[in-house]
Amino acid sequence: MNILIIGGGGVIGQKLGRSLAARGTLRGQQISRITLADIVNPAPIPDAGVPVDCVTCNITDPASVAACLTEETDVVFLLAAIVSAHAEEDFDAGMTINMMGTLNVFQHARQLGTKPVIVFSSSIAVYGGEVPDPITDHSFLNPQTSYGAQKAIGELLLNDLSRKGYVDGRGFRLPTISVRPGKPNRAASSFMSSILREPLNGQEAICPVDEDFPHYYLSPRKCVENLIKGAEIAAQDLGQNRCMMMPGRMWTIRQLIDAMTAVAGPAPAQLIRWEAQPEIQRIVKGWRFDLRPEKALKLGLTADDSFEDNIRYYLEDDKPAG
Repeated sequence: MNILIIGGGGVIGQKLGRSLAARGTLRGQQISRITLADIVNPAPIPDAGVPVDCVTCNITDPASVAACLTEETDVVFLLAAIVSAHAEEDFDAGMTINMMGTLNVFQHARQLGTKPVIVFSSSIAVYGGEVPDPITDHSFLNPQTSYGAQKAIGELLLNDLSRKGYVDGRGFRLPTISVRPGKPNRAASSFMSSILREPLNGQEAICPVDEDFPHYYLSPRKCVENLIKGAEIAAQDLGQNRCMMMPGRMWTIRQLIDAMTAVAGPAPAQLIRWEAQPEIQRIVKGWRFDLRPEKALKLGLTADDSFEDNIRYYLEDDKPAG
C-alpha cells in the first residue's frame, strides 16, 4: 500500500502522515511507503515505522504531479490548496491552485488507469446564500466565496470521474479545524484558532467578530481520524454522491472561550482583544452553520464530544514546550 499526501507539509498533512505511519495499515493492507508532497519540501516524520519520502510538488504543473503520483500509488490524500481569504483576494491564484491544480491531480490519476482512491478535502464554504436551513446531505451547493466555488468545482469533477470508473473518489467538506498549531494563516477562519492558541501560549490575540458568532468546528486530531476512516469506506457504500460533510459541532465564540477557561483557567481569556474587522466578517458571515452530516455519521465518521476536548488535544499534541 503506497500512500501519497499532497499538502503533506501542512498541519493536517503532517498529522495524517504521522498517524498513518504509526498505524501501519490502511484499507486492510500493510503500508509500504508514504510520500509527503508539498510546494516546499515537507518536514520528515522521525522514527516512522514505514519508509516516508518528502518531495516537492507543484500541483499547478502537470509534470510535477506526474513525478509523485505514479502507477504504484494506491491512495491519494489531496489536501493542498490556498485558503479562503487568500483565494478571495487573489482570484487568479485561487483558480490556478484550487481549481486547475485539483484538475491536474484528478486528470493524471485518471490517465494512470489504476483507479486510485482519492480523498479530497473540500470545505463547508461550498454552502451559503439562499439555501434553506438546515443544511443536509441533499442541500445544493451555493458558495459565496471564490474558495467555496473552487472547492465545489473539485467535488463535481471528483463525482464524475468516480462515476466513470476512472478513480475511487471520496470528498469531505471540512469544518473549521481548531485549535490549529503554528502561526496564523490567510484563512478567514484563522482567528478561530488564534484567539485560543495565542492566549494558551501567553500571547495576545484579536477576535474580529462578536462573541455570539456561531460556527462549525472540528479538532485536528478528529479530522485526521475521519480522513483515514473516509479512505477506508467501501466504494459501494458511498452512493451516487461521493462528497459529504465531515461531522463537526456548532459553538459560539463565547462557548469556545468558556471551554478554554474551563480547561486552562481564566488567565488566557484576558489576553483576547475584541476588534471588528469588516472584511473578515463579510466572508465568515456568508458561511452556513446549521449542518446535519447524517451520511458521514452513518458511515462511521465522528465529531468531538466537546470543545473542551479540542483545547485538551491542543495542549497534549501541539502546545510548544515551555
